[in-house]
Amino acid sequence: MTQQLIHHPSTWIDRLARFGYISKGIVYAVVGFLALQAAVGSGGKTTDSQGALQELVKQPFGQILLALIAIGLIGYVIWRFVEAIKDPENNGTDAKGIAKRIGYAINGFIYAGLAFTAIKLALGSGGNSNSNSTQDWTARILSQPFGQWLIGTVGVLIIALGFYQFYQAFSKKLRKKLNITELSNPERKWVMTICRFGVAARGVVFCIIGWFLIEAATQYDPTQAGGLDQALQTLAQQPYGPWLLGIVALGLIAYGVYMVVQARYSQLATN
Repeated sequence: MTQQLIHHPSTWIDRLARFGYISKGIVYAVVGFLALQAAVGSGGKTTDSQGALQELVKQPFGQILLALIAIGLIGYVIWRFVEAIKDPENNGTDAKGIAKRIGYAINGFIYAGLAFTAIKLALGSGGNSNSNSTQDWTARILSQPFGQWLIGTVGVLIIALGFYQFYQAFSKKLRKKLNITELSNPERKWVMTICRFGVAARGVVFCIIGWFLIEAATQYDPTQAGGLDQALQTLAQQPYGPWLLGIVALGLIAYGVYMVVQARYSQLATN
């Protein structure tokens, strides 16, 4: 009986987590779609997750859609904190396990902020802010003792996270997370190709964002820092920029698909 209780899934957490993955996927897909439009010259723009929410609220029934996405993001946040605190994946309490669980918690706080933005937009407020939050908090930290070292360290960690995304994309770990045995072999290959492409594209973006922070630290200049939108702008400004931006934009759409695939096929340990 005890063994059955341990492995019995918490249905409401499971459903919230899966709904959360879908909401996160929609946000990434919108960012990618807007960037792809910019790359091919048919409108669109390079933006970040908050910009994607602002675009969604402009659509028909946008406030209702934003409310649903906010609920999903809250579910994703709850799941991240469950992973950090209850450790359903048994990451353990060694250095590696603690680092992963801290990462889950940080991710939870980040998406809690995005969920709050979605709620404000759904309620008809908070959509006209032009401030650059990345540069704002970078400036605050740089003004503190050892601020340059801290920002530089965060930049290095984000680049390391980007390389970890590459490792995930091309290792067997990605496949093990998904229970896609019900799909045919060609379908499994297509699904995994799209998922790997999406995770790798996210790794590229992380590396660029990390480099921005290192530049901000070494130059003691918070305006050098940038988030997802600045990373996409930087790609667009390179030689063959529209091609680079278009490839990464497609990758972000693919990452959105990967989130939906996770929502459907992920083996969540919600005990």
